[in-house]
Amino acid sequence: MILFLASRPVVPRPSRPASRPVVPRPSRPDSRPVLPRPSRPDSRPASRPGAAPAPPRRRRSPLAPYRLLFAAPGALAFTLAALVGRLPGSMLGVSTVLMIATVRDSYALAGAVSAAGVAVTALAGPLLGRLVDRYGQARVAVPAVLVFVAGATAMVLCVHFGAPAWTLFCCAAGSSGVPALGAMTRARWAALHRDDPAARHTAASFEQVVDEVCFMAGPALAMALCTAVLPEAGLVTAAALLLTGTLLFAAQRRTEPAPEPHAARGRVLLTPALRVVLLTFLATGAVFGSMEVATVAAVGSYGGSTASSAVLALQAAGSCAAGLVFGALPPRGTAGGRLVAGVAAMALAVLPLLTAHSLAALAPLLFLAGMATAPTMITGMTLVHRLLPAARLNEGMTTVYAGLLIGISTGAALGGWTVDHLAPTSAYLTPALAAALAFAIAWSGRRCLRASPRSVPQAPGPEGRP
Repeated sequence: MILFLASRPVVPRPSRPASRPVVPRPSRPDSRPVLPRPSRPDSRPASRPGAAPAPPRRRRSPLAPYRLLFAAPGALAFTLAALVGRLPGSMLGVSTVLMIATVRDSYALAGAVSAAGVAVTALAGPLLGRLVDRYGQARVAVPAVLVFVAGATAMVLCVHFGAPAWTLFCCAAGSSGVPALGAMTRARWAALHRDDPAARHTAASFEQVVDEVCFMAGPALAMALCTAVLPEAGLVTAAALLLTGTLLFAAQRRTEPAPEPHAARGRVLLTPALRVVLLTFLATGAVFGSMEVATVAAVGSYGGSTASSAVLALQAAGSCAAGLVFGALPPRGTAGGRLVAGVAAMALAVLPLLTAHSLAALAPLLFLAGMATAPTMITGMTLVHRLLPAARLNEGMTTVYAGLLIGISTGAALGGWTVDHLAPTSAYLTPALAAALAFAIAWSGRRCLRASPRSVPQAPGPEGRP
C-alpha cells in the first residue's frame, strides 16, 4: 500500500476564484479581540529612528496675561494717556505744602490748606463719578479738569502776590474738580473684558501697579521742582500734566463705555457689602497716611533724613512686585475671603516695623509691608465691580476712593500727633492700630462680603415705583 501511494501522481488542488470573498473563520467563544491601548492625552508619538527630536513644550510666560490684556484695540492708547494724567494726583499735596510753606513760611497754613483741598476733592469725587456714569467720561472729565486748572492757577497767583490766607482756602475748594482717571480706566477695562473674569483680575492688578508707580514718582518730581526750580513749579507742572493727560484720555472715544442716562438713582452705599469695603478702605487709608509720616520721622531719627524718599519708595516697590505676581496668577476662593486675608496680612506685616531701630532693618521691613498692599486694594476694587452694575461703576469706585483719601488725611494727622507726643521710633504704633481696625471691619463684615452680589436699590419714582 505504501508503494502504491508513493507511485501515485500528485494532482494540484484548483485555486479559488479571485472574485470569491474570503470569509474569515469565526473566532472562538472565549477569545477576546485585541484592541490598541488608548494613549494618554499628554503622550507624544514616539520619534522614528533618525528623525529629529520633538521640540520641548513651552512654559507659559508670567507676562502672558498682560500681553493678552493689551491685545484689545485701543487699550494701550487710553492707558498711556491716563498715565500722564494720573501722575499729578500724587504731586498735588506735596506741591501745595512746599509752595505755601516756602513762600509764606508756615507749615501749619500749608497743612491746613492741603487738608481742605483733600476734603473737598473727596466730597466732589462721588458726584463726578455719578455724572460720568450718566453722561459719559469725556463730557464730564474735560469740564472738570478746566475747573481744576482755574483753581490751581488762582492758588499760584494768590500765593505769589501775597493774598490773604482765606483766599487760599477758597482756591483749594475751587480746584476740587480733579477727574478720577484711575476709576475711568478701570471702567474701560471692565467694559472691554465684561465676559472674561481672568482678564478683569489682571487689569485690576495692573491698575494697582500703576497707582504705586505714580506714588513713587509723583512726590519725588514735585519735591525736585519746588526746591530746585521755583516753589510754584510743582503745582504748575501738575496742573499742566493733568490737563494734557485728561484731554488725551477723553480723545480715546472708541474704548469709552456707553453712558446710562436713565440708570437707577439709588445710593450705592445702600449695598451692605459696599459699606464694608468703604470702611475697610477708610482704615486702610489711615495706614498709608500714618505710615508715611512715621517713616519720615523714623528715618530722620536715624540720621538719614535725605533717604526718606528712597525708603518710602521701597514700600511702593514691594506693592508693585506683589501686584504683578498677583495679577499673573488666577484668583482662588471668594473675593470676600481674599479681602479678609489681605487685610490680615497687612496687619501682620506692619507689626515688625515696631521693632526696627536702624535704617538697615527698616528698609527690608517696609518692602515686605508693602507686599500686602496691592492684593488688598485689588481685591477691594474687584468687589466693587461685582457688587455694582456697570451703570454705577464710576460712582462706586470714586466713593471708595473718597474713603481712602479721607483715611490718608486722617492717618497723616494722627501719625503727626504720635510723632510729637511719643518717640519717633514709636510712630509705627498708629499704622499698626489702623491696620488692626481695618482687619476688624473686614472680619465683622465677612458675611456681607461673601453673600451673592445684589444690585443697588433704586430710589422710588414720583408715583412710588422704582
